[in-house]
Amino acid sequence: MAIDKINFTNPSGFPEFLPGEKRLEQHLMDTIRRVYESYGFTPIETPAVERLEVLQAKGNQADNIIYGLQPILPPNRQAERDRSGAGDTGSEARALKFDQTVPLAAYIARHLNDLQFPFARYQMDLVFRGERAKDGRYRQFRQCDIDVVGRKELSLLYDAQMPAIIAEIFSQIQIGEFLIRINNRKILTGFFSSLGVTPDRIKVCINIIDTLEKVGVEKVLAGLATQDLSPEQSQQVIDFIQIKGDVDRVLSSLQEFATKLPNAEQFQLGIQELITVINGVRNLGVSEHQFCIDLSIARGLDYYTGTVYETTLIGHEALGSICSGGRYEELVGTFLGESMPGVGISIGLTRLIYRLLKANVLQPLAATPTQVMVLNLQSDLMPIYLQVSQQLRQAGIKVVTAFDQRPLKKQFALADKQGVTFCVIIGEAEATNQKCQLKNLQSGEQTEISIADLAAEVRQKLT
Repeated sequence: MAIDKINFTNPSGFPEFLPGEKRLEQHLMDTIRRVYESYGFTPIETPAVERLEVLQAKGNQADNIIYGLQPILPPNRQAERDRSGAGDTGSEARALKFDQTVPLAAYIARHLNDLQFPFARYQMDLVFRGERAKDGRYRQFRQCDIDVVGRKELSLLYDAQMPAIIAEIFSQIQIGEFLIRINNRKILTGFFSSLGVTPDRIKVCINIIDTLEKVGVEKVLAGLATQDLSPEQSQQVIDFIQIKGDVDRVLSSLQEFATKLPNAEQFQLGIQELITVINGVRNLGVSEHQFCIDLSIARGLDYYTGTVYETTLIGHEALGSICSGGRYEELVGTFLGESMPGVGISIGLTRLIYRLLKANVLQPLAATPTQVMVLNLQSDLMPIYLQVSQQLRQAGIKVVTAFDQRPLKKQFALADKQGVTFCVIIGEAEATNQKCQLKNLQSGEQTEISIADLAAEVRQKLT
């Protein structure tokens, strides 16, 4: 009887990594984690699955397609599903989380009395979005997030701290020059309000201008026209968001604008918040060439209310934002009925790795973390090989022992292919004299060393 073949290809949009790529991801996560913790952020974990009504508490943000969950029963239990109808509904309906900010809000609501505020957390989990899979965009991807949430109030210096964290991370992972673009949504809200745009249309207008880099000026103008802005008003918007120059020049232009705009209270508040953030960024030592003010930055998620950030890689602007975020005022309070402002950033690590590998900005690491391979020349010497391997491991060196006896050339080739730096060679003569040969596969250099001194010698050469 013919057996149906199983399609074992991975589902579209759900990535998997080869060893060198996975090691690169872990290296980047380790770097990000160190920086996050150096600023006092603590790790948490939220479920991959949340109640659907939680995920939709602030609307289906940015048109994210949410993956709902339904139980799949075995054939002998199908009647249970038939009796229960469509499965979990109402408050019992569940779905996979599409980001980590909304689940964080629910997490804080659930553990309000267990947390200290301001509460600063980091999380590096997988999230899921049912969007169309295409080049560099996945349905499953890892986000590396930080957020600080306060009760009633939250200092703007937390907003200032975010660009410092971004700058430190991307400087450490050495991906080249980058630019952190900063704005404040109150400035945009105030500007549209001064043009007479009604509050219900302001968010729509902000989302339209947020697409400027993707769609261009003409489509933005067309989009603004759908919100009843006149051609003159639409052009004013374009001229405003395209104000360029160094930070001080843009701030000066904004302050000049404020003197001319009617009903400019919101606009002026946004400027003052932006000035406070910029001063903090400078005091934290972020280089002037690593950040700027970009009035076209708005962030698509409606819950952002103040400072917003987007980071681009210089020379690779087509990659889009490699880190983004901002301040929100009402998200957490949605679940508690009180003011709980927060600010955070997110690095879409899976997408970032894919893009940087494709652009040759990053390269996969060696397939294995192994630094030393102890070769197998004689099976009767295996006790010595095992003892030497353990000796090296106890010294903090990553070691693999060749259990299979093969020709020496093949063992060298295997070690080289795996990215191993050193091979330890012990034959009959070396074993008798308590010595070994240490071969550097990168330089070809081979030296004789006593087994007792091997660990110290390897550690010195690795550093």
